[in-house]
Order: sequence, then structure tokens, then C-alpha cells
Amino acid sequence: MVFITLSARQREILKLVKTHAPITGDQLAEMMGIGKPTLRADLSLLVMLGLLEAKPKVGYFPGEAASGKELGLKRWESAKVKDAQGLPVNISETLSVHDAVISLFMGNAEALTVVDDKQHLIGVVTPKDLLKVTLGNSNAASIPISIAMNRLTAIAAVRPEQPLLEAVNKLLVHELDGLPVVSGEGTSRVEVIGWISKTNILRWMTE
Repeated sequence: MVFITLSARQREILKLVKTHAPITGDQLAEMMGIGKPTLRADLSLLVMLGLLEAKPKVGYFPGEAASGKELGLKRWESAKVKDAQGLPVNISETLSVHDAVISLFMGNAEALTVVDDKQHLIGVVTPKDLLKVTLGNSNAASIPISIAMNRLTAIAAVRPEQPLLEAVNKLLVHELDGLPVVSGEGTSRVEVIGWISKTNILRWMTE
């Protein structure tokens, strides 16, 4: 079983919320003497784990897991990426931006994983990436997808056997909506076998 170890800052957040709830993110940042952006990832993680609850325009409260209802937290402790991952939508590196847009909508995908002729992952392209290239560009149909995608060295990826919590941390730290799930050795010869996103994780949480 994978056990969750909270950082000292996360434990301090829980203590302050328990004492001063309801409390806003601005108030927490002021009491801890740090910037609110620094707290954002910690607060998001604690809410996702059920240790905190957030109410818009009100603030943060202790969550169910923090008050003794720990079934949800125990489920997180043993969860793997493979438990929540979905199917990837792979496209060839030779595809045009125009064809990539069609693949995105036809596959109802949150992002596209770009692979070479050996099906090795070389990049990821998101709707935002495609929009940047196509907006106001009459030549978008002929632009290769390699111009729009994020190269493998610039993106994060996870393995199916990794703890799901590690994927959540990567999504929060890198401010991403999703990550490719890969198999294979090293970082340059990996095959895409899945896709893990905030949507996948929320769906897993509600099951």
C-alpha cells in the first residue's frame, strides 16, 4: 500500500483551517507569511483528498477525511494511475494541424499524443496549442503538427503502476489538464498506453 505523507506546510494548513474555519486562501497566506500562489497546489491537493472542503466566497473547512471519515482517503492510498486512466488519442507526427483538429473533435479528446512511425511518444498537443496556430492563420491546413506540439522533453508523463496521487501532484505542479501514461524504458522510447486527466480522476472519485 502507498501511504500519503503530507508536507509540513500541508499539515500547518490543516491545523490553521481546523482552528479558524471558515478561512480564505488570502487569510491562510497572510497567517503563514507566504504568497497565495505558493499555497494553491497544496490547497487543491488537500481538497481533492477530502481533508479540506472549499466553499466559494466563504473559505475552507475541515473535510470529511479530516473529521474521521477516512474511507475515501484509504482509497487514495492504494490507487494507481491505471485505475483512473482513459484511452489516448494518438496521431502521427506527419499529420497537419488541420487534420489534428479533426482528430481532436472526432475522438472527443482533451489532448492528442503525437507518436512516430514506431508508435513512440514524441509530443503532446492540446486544444490551446492548436488554437494558437490556427487563429487567424489561413495556412493552418498545411502546417505540420510538429510546429504546434509540446516536445517530449518539455512534458510530464506517468507510468500505470505509479500512485495516482503522484499524477495528481504532477498535474497541479505543472498546471496541466492531463498527462500521457507510458510504458517502455528510458524517456525517448516510450509507448503511449493511456491518458490521465482531471476529468478521469473526478470520474474515478465519483464511482
